Amino acid sequence: MVRVYAVLLGVIQGLTEFLPVSSSAHLILARAFFGWGEFSKAFDVACHIGTLIAVVIYFWSDILVMVRAVPRLGTVLGPRPDPGAWMACLLVLGTIPAVIVGFFLSKTIDARCSTPIIAAVMLAAGALVFFAVERWGARRRTEASLGLLDVAVIGCAQAAALVPGVSRSGATISAGMALGLRRDEAARFSFLLGVLAILGAGVHEGWKSVGHGLPPGEGTIFAVGMVSSAIVGYFAVRLFIRYLTRHSLSVFAWYRLALAASVVIWWVAR
Repeated sequence: MVRVYAVLLGVIQGLTEFLPVSSSAHLILARAFFGWGEFSKAFDVACHIGTLIAVVIYFWSDILVMVRAVPRLGTVLGPRPDPGAWMACLLVLGTIPAVIVGFFLSKTIDARCSTPIIAAVMLAAGALVFFAVERWGARRRTEASLGLLDVAVIGCAQAAALVPGVSRSGATISAGMALGLRRDEAARFSFLLGVLAILGAGVHEGWKSVGHGLPPGEGTIFAVGMVSSAIVGYFAVRLFIRYLTRHSLSVFAWYRLALAASVVIWWVAR
């Protein structure tokens, strides 16, 4: 039965890491609602690695272009920077705010914000942001038009998503749309930016887990969570970007509001 729970948590992670509904909130709520507290923080790391594998596979050609452009990073200071080198530079710069906030505040956030009621509040607040950017966002720009100031704003939005319920993809896509990006272009940049963010979080938590060692007999459970999150995550990225070419974020906003209301009702009724 534990393996079934591991598959379900992997599916939740794979879906909610990329859909703008907050993976951290859903993992917290799944543990609270169903009593799946036996899964350690190391298991979450395994699921995050699965989603990292998913996004790397989907964006493999884009990532390869940026890797090959590393020798040309010096061109980003010139009048005509190499596109791959420029994008790599933007992704690194956009990750810095989350690294700083995570380094100094991750323990405080985990201790004070990892509760169902905080997740519910942030889910509702994020829904209101979705409605706002859908109403007032210009949605004409492409990711090729992004500059340093744009990336700083999106990077700060990603840092804010360390609070459960905010949603990393939701915050960064909303920030991109507020800056005038089309929905699908904002999602593409969000997911590419997430490669470094997810990798950094996985390395950070994985390093701490290595110090404690894996719980006996849980290697298979971790593998199950990783594989299920990778498979579901890949299709979530693929279908979500396609969905955003013709549809708004409204359905996710209403879902967030409904989930937040359900959490509040459950919290009061306990």
